[in-house]
Amino acid sequence: MSAFIPFVWDCHPPSVVWVPTVPVKNLNGSSPVNPALAGITGILMSAAGLPVCLTRPPKLVLHPPPVSKSEIKSIPGVSNTSRKTTKKQARKGKTPEEVLKKYLQKVRHPPEEDCTICMERLTAPSGYKGPQPTVKPDLVGKLSRCGHIYHIYCLVAMYNNGNKDGSLQCPTCKTIYGVKTGTQPPGKMEYHLIPHSLPGHPDCKTIRIIYSIPPGIQGPEHPNPGKSFSARGFPRHCYLPDSEKGRKVLKLLLVAWDRRLIFAIGTSSTTGESDTVIWNEVHHKTEFGSNLTGHGYPDANYLDNVLAELAAQGISEDSAAQEKD
Repeated sequence: MSAFIPFVWDCHPPSVVWVPTVPVKNLNGSSPVNPALAGITGILMSAAGLPVCLTRPPKLVLHPPPVSKSEIKSIPGVSNTSRKTTKKQARKGKTPEEVLKKYLQKVRHPPEEDCTICMERLTAPSGYKGPQPTVKPDLVGKLSRCGHIYHIYCLVAMYNNGNKDGSLQCPTCKTIYGVKTGTQPPGKMEYHLIPHSLPGHPDCKTIRIIYSIPPGIQGPEHPNPGKSFSARGFPRHCYLPDSEKGRKVLKLLLVAWDRRLIFAIGTSSTTGESDTVIWNEVHHKTEFGSNLTGHGYPDANYLDNVLAELAAQGISEDSAAQEKD
């Protein structure tokens, strides 16, 4: 079959020119490439002697094919298929000084170095100017595991400005003391198997995770207590391969969820909106059948990367063994 294009010549009536057909591939269905424009472009390029083979750009595939309820299965080795979080339970009975005492050793003769919290010399009193802790500003302590040294006054102030959950994170090396928890607002995490494979994982099914968090009012642990927060894009669907390592990641994500570390309230890096629910430093794959945004598959390094991110939050296989499934 041939395509015809009307051409208008100077000072003459329109004439019709027949042009041989140009191969234009994969233009069925919806596409950002307009088929008519693509056809004309192909004709002009062909007439100029240029090779033509137009194809549709890769398609974003966020979700798997439809799955019936009977096809959704529980995950072997993982109890239940959903988990909820509630509002933070306040910890009572211990002052910040009592909490930090477990992690610190007093230093009687401080080195001639700066405290990296207040940037004053350790041999001088703390330079912190906020609400006054009850400890003396010239006391110095060394964290027991990593060995970094600070004014105890500065560490108490840092603890008071944080989540006050009984844990402490070294500001220099990020070593975590105690069990770190976050400020994730109340919500629900669902997880189950679906009978489809992810790109790069053809030999296993897929673990689908569904996070649901409604909008609400910020609590005392959030950036703006008493102010409302939004929750855009929920429910959010995420995917893991149902492999040994994929199930390991799921179990650690469950620990992170229970510790309220998956989400936080803050400012969105994509929209700039403040007081909204955002991801909290543990990356998830939200594309099922493509990887156009970097949030999909195939990605050979993803499982190892997310295990490292979870470890940075103090979550490891030992953590999973200690938590209730």
